[in-house]
Amino acid sequence: MAVESRIGRRPVPIPKGVKVEIKEGRIVVEGPKGRLEKPLPPMVEIEIQEEAVRVKPQEVRKKLQRKAKAFQGLTRALINNMVIGVTQGFTKSLDIIGLGYRAELKGEAIEFHLGYSHPILFKLPPGIQARVEKGSGDVQARVTLEGIDKELVGETAARIRRLRPPEPYKGKGIRYTGEQIIRKAGKAGKAGK
Repeated sequence: MAVESRIGRRPVPIPKGVKVEIKEGRIVVEGPKGRLEKPLPPMVEIEIQEEAVRVKPQEVRKKLQRKAKAFQGLTRALINNMVIGVTQGFTKSLDIIGLGYRAELKGEAIEFHLGYSHPILFKLPPGIQARVEKGSGDVQARVTLEGIDKELVGETAARIRRLRPPEPYKGKGIRYTGEQIIRKAGKAGKAGK
């Protein structure tokens, strides 16, 4: 018997209106918000029942059991995220902090003014929607990304954050909502002059 992953052995419940199937080595999940497709990781077997999906590691040599166990946990997490994505969707928000920094939605792109000599036009990938709201306090603007693919939402948020990462002295830049930035003390002036 193959050794099972703690996370991987739990079944993924299938809500009403969601269809899960395996087609040509790919996992396909369809639901009210859309359709997601991912390649099937190796060394796992998927058992689709009426109300749940079970992932089992394949019988492999002793040397590869650890890898099969890891792929079982990964596959279960991927299927769970796909089911949540097609039923509820995922969101990620970013705060823009800094005097004169701002963002503006322009069709399928966001235009950022981040203290550079030119504005930056960031094209949104297909499947990602964005909202730009006016911030409060130190926050100049808040950008909220929405989509059904958790991986794509997170990667898009990380790419936007890299446009102007928060600096450690005043905290200006783009950060995830709720992210804590460790601040450094500025240089002290020379005394006695």
